[in-house]
Amino acid sequence: MMPAHQLPAALAPFVATLSAYDLGTGSAAGVHRGLPSTTVSITIPEEPMEIAWLGRPSSRRRLQAVVAGLHLEAAELRQAGGTRGVWLTLSPMGAGALLGVPAAALAGHFVEFADAVPAMAALPERLASCRTWPQRRTAVVEALAAALARHGANADAPRQRAMLAALSGSGRVHEAARHLGCSRRHLSNAVRADLGVTPKEYQRLVRFEAARGELVTAARTGTVRLATVAAASGFADQAHFTREWRTMAGCTPTEWLRAEGPAARTP
Repeated sequence: MMPAHQLPAALAPFVATLSAYDLGTGSAAGVHRGLPSTTVSITIPEEPMEIAWLGRPSSRRRLQAVVAGLHLEAAELRQAGGTRGVWLTLSPMGAGALLGVPAAALAGHFVEFADAVPAMAALPERLASCRTWPQRRTAVVEALAAALARHGANADAPRQRAMLAALSGSGRVHEAARHLGCSRRHLSNAVRADLGVTPKEYQRLVRFEAARGELVTAARTGTVRLATVAAASGFADQAHFTREWRTMAGCTPTEWLRAEGPAARTP
């Protein structure tokens, strides 16, 4: 994984992660559960993949590469004929600065990469011609740098960053609004316009994402205590955590760790 601090300085505010992935081998090879998060994700597989919202088979589509906006339900990705690819996540501000598409326009949707970002439509083919991960990483960074030069950082980015930081740092929407010096209604309208979700939904994503990180860290140390993960992530208790995880991920935390945790495969 390539964290933001290892990216060129101009891209670091907009790219959360850039990594190669391998869905592994075995009975579940080629299958991945795309979990909710606070970022816009881009998956560029070696082979086309099928993607659908979990439990909604009618939503299934076959795509060459996938852009997914903020969403509060899990997706199922199936990749046949190859299990590897490139995965990157963008901050909500990064959607506009690098894709030329506001995060709100992508919320709750997954779309073909070439349709969402016509100017970068050749990137999957370029990656397919690369023989090593460093070559692929360089190709992605160059494409993103060119995109940033085309679109430029949104003048509203500082306001958006402050808004998201306030929501992430407080447990209640009214607390975030008070910190920002605005009304709850004003904050709600701004978040909906920028992200396509409500402030409360964004806070749910923040909490869920924190819990995912805590789960992975705990699994790597060999000791997973759900009550500890729940407390560290801002949930009222373990029951609240498990209920929310099942709602948003479509499985229990333990089931997800068993299938896709660090001991199972690379995300």
